Amino acid sequence: MMHDVAGPALLDRAPVRVHDPSLRAGARVETLALTQASPPTSADESPPRARPARRGVPWRPRSIIPGFGLTLGLTLSWLGLIVLLPLVALFARAAALDMSRFIETVTSDRVVAALRLSFGASLAAGVVNAVFGAVLAWVLVRYRFFGRRIVDALVDVPFALPTAVAGIALTALYAENGWLGAPLALLGIKVAFTPLGVFVALVFIGLPFVVRTIQPVLEDLSPEIEEAAACLGASRWQTIRRVIVPTLFPALATGFALAFARAVGEYGSVIFIAGNLPMVSEIAPLLIVIKLEEYAYGEATAVAAVMLLISFVLLLAINLLQRWSRRHMERR
Repeated sequence: MMHDVAGPALLDRAPVRVHDPSLRAGARVETLALTQASPPTSADESPPRARPARRGVPWRPRSIIPGFGLTLGLTLSWLGLIVLLPLVALFARAAALDMSRFIETVTSDRVVAALRLSFGASLAAGVVNAVFGAVLAWVLVRYRFFGRRIVDALVDVPFALPTAVAGIALTALYAENGWLGAPLALLGIKVAFTPLGVFVALVFIGLPFVVRTIQPVLEDLSPEIEEAAACLGASRWQTIRRVIVPTLFPALATGFALAFARAVGEYGSVIFIAGNLPMVSEIAPLLIVIKLEEYAYGEATAVAAVMLLISFVLLLAINLLQRWSRRHMERR
């Protein structure tokens, strides 16, 4: 009994030479089968090479999510249909004019005055919105007070309010018999039907862009950074100038660019309060509409092409300034 129990354990621990002829014959058959399944290779014959991995596009990083080609094609097609095609049609229609007529159209006194008012008022409104929008975003993020959520909701009113309604409301408010226009008229300040009214309307429609752009950045900016600067001996002005402003500048530039771009093309809220006097309070979008109503399509597209080129140059300069600011921050 002890011999029968210890036998399997010994077989598991060490190999045992088998003298049974039937087992040897079975081993020979298995060896022959393996030899026929994998024939030996000669010395001159090299083993089969593995298929090289397919190289990806050098300018595209590898991604585990499929569909890059399809989504890229849809993106480019959509942008080409919605953005590029109308711009090409605009420049093609403007190119139908003779060069002399094109220059005469875009350099006329009325067109130059309209462009000066549109871009000048838009830049001024963008600067004002950048300053007061940053202050408003700071108050909404850093302080807790009664009615804060109401103030935060009121910031989005220019987004939801139709532009024509905004123009009528501003005109009724700043007219000489309005709630704010009457006291200002006593001081000799006339807002409605003047370039100042254009500026007020552009400030109204551009403020939310700056606030909503800066607000998320301020929420991510921890107050501990300001406390650390104060512990290191920095004054409040030094903390604002060296810590807060450099951090907020890219978002501030983005908000300014959005407010400026919206103000340049604004039409509905401006025509009611501007007065639309040629050479005085006539904006460029209104002049384009007037030329279209006069069936002067070539002149209208010429003015629109000039507006587009000026806007593109200004936005490009703002984006370059924003990139420079980010690189400067990374180096610091």
